[in-house]
Amino acid sequence: MPDTGMPETAPYEPTVRTVPTRSRARAAYDRKLVHSILDEGYVCHLGFVRDGAPVVLPTLYGRVGERLYIHGSTGSRPLRMAGEQDPGLAVCLTVTHVDGLVLARSAFHHSINYRSVVVHGTARQVTEPAERTLALDSLVDHVVPGRSYDSRPANEKELAATAVLRLDLDEVSAKVRTGGPNDEPEDAALPHWTGVVPLVRGYGTPVAADDLDPAIALPDYLAGF
Repeated sequence: MPDTGMPETAPYEPTVRTVPTRSRARAAYDRKLVHSILDEGYVCHLGFVRDGAPVVLPTLYGRVGERLYIHGSTGSRPLRMAGEQDPGLAVCLTVTHVDGLVLARSAFHHSINYRSVVVHGTARQVTEPAERTLALDSLVDHVVPGRSYDSRPANEKELAATAVLRLDLDEVSAKVRTGGPNDEPEDAALPHWTGVVPLVRGYGTPVAADDLDPAIALPDYLAGF
């Protein structure tokens, strides 16, 4: 795990880029909250500028301490840009969870309950062999903890086709909305249903591949799903 010299309990320092212009009360810089939101997600959206135009790509990621590792192909344009010498690739990365649909009496006050993280920074390719192994294992284990130890490691051909970006968690903020609708007092008597529809993520029963040897039992780390 990279040593950033920053205590895990210390909050992230707000910056000009991490302080929202709207709903500032929902912004948070608590390190454990940020980590929990990142660890619960599967897909991030990676934004950068290419040829003068904004681009946003969905991709897999994994967290190791105060770093995110982002998966990609060696043929991917952002991966090539991040691999260039100084200064790397300026990016903005986001992860969002929708926890509920907030239905107000007025159309204006409809909303969602959510948890999100925004990370600003410079992404760089990971080339050192030991860190690449750590990064690739973290990407697999982020999706299913323990899976990297129960699968064949990438071979030389696969490694040559795979690139990984590293993004340090330096400029980071979370934003959270909870609770019910914020209706105007004069709308309280309107005859419209109001409240929250919770969204719950669930997992189905694992389905074995057609060619799986029947003697291979479902591993414990999947049984917990």
